[in-house]
Amino acid sequence: MKKILLLLPLLVLAINTNAQTKFGVKGGMNVSNLTGDLQNNKSKIGFYAGGYATIKIDDKFAFQPEVLYSAQGTKFNSIQAVVPEYGPVTSDLKFNLDYVNIPLMFKYYATEGLNIEAGPQVGFLVSAKGHAKANVDGQKVNDTGDIDELFKSVDFGLNLGLGYELRNGINFGARYNFGLANISDVGGKIKNSVFSIGLGYSFK
Repeated sequence: MKKILLLLPLLVLAINTNAQTKFGVKGGMNVSNLTGDLQNNKSKIGFYAGGYATIKIDDKFAFQPEVLYSAQGTKFNSIQAVVPEYGPVTSDLKFNLDYVNIPLMFKYYATEGLNIEAGPQVGFLVSAKGHAKANVDGQKVNDTGDIDELFKSVDFGLNLGLGYELRNGINFGARYNFGLANISDVGGKIKNSVFSIGLGYSFK
């Protein structure tokens, strides 16, 4: 939170002193996973949504700060466990990690509309839940619980992506987030990995 408070005055100053600023909204699909000291986990589908400001520096370069709500995490299929009351149990497990991410993207326009982007990102964990789905003694069981204690509250990563902007304000983008920080709070190393595709609209 302190980092956000330090960044906001600088971003507001940059926006107010540049006439070529456009505000917009964006959203799309995440394909996320957790990498590191985990085994047999798979990617899960989520979403992201939020807003941005595109500040044109010149014809070739722009700076784009964003605030995005992002549903991330990972899943495990057919996990084997022994429950004392029921014996061996096979279950599917999801880690649903919801973040408020703040990407600070620098964009290079290779041609009109087509841009390459890169920049750092800080993420703040707002919700962490585990969801288990199993068949126990012939009955289907669904259980959800908080797993906040397993993960650190702040993440840091690097984004790389491509985008294309139409003259009517509609834009398309694909981005990959490399998690650089260890988000495990219980030992070992775990990092976020997120591929995103989506649509946006810049207001004129």
